[in-house]
Amino acid sequence: MLWVKAFHIVFVASWFAGLFYLPRLFVNLVSVPADSHAERERLLMMARKLYRFSSLLMVPALALGFVLWLYYGLGRGPGSAWLHVKLLLVVGAVGYHHTCRSLLRKFEQLANRRTERWYRVFNESAVLVFAAIVVLVVVKPF
Repeated sequence: MLWVKAFHIVFVASWFAGLFYLPRLFVNLVSVPADSHAERERLLMMARKLYRFSSLLMVPALALGFVLWLYYGLGRGPGSAWLHVKLLLVVGAVGYHHTCRSLLRKFEQLANRRTERWYRVFNESAVLVFAAIVVLVVVKPF
């Protein structure tokens, strides 16, 4: 089971690396001058590829997490509230991932209405979710 846990950590960290960088590409897309079509298309291509790659990393991260959950039978009994909060944050991370897809589509359709500052805050929220998940798993505060 240690192999499953190790690969779960690797896939989660890799998935979140994509979630950290994809909104950064959105910050760059907002800043592209209107007459710079080549730069815009290059950034869009990078964002599409990163989204697909991150999606491929998300699947084994979630599947391996599910295997660990089933194997250890976690979430039952006293002292397992941390896991319920962690699972809620994981659902939030999956939602964040799909929100990135929606935002990417808006850029592709030239329909983005959000500011660079909004994307900067959105970018940092993934870091907070990741940090909270790591703290919950390691510290198990409740």
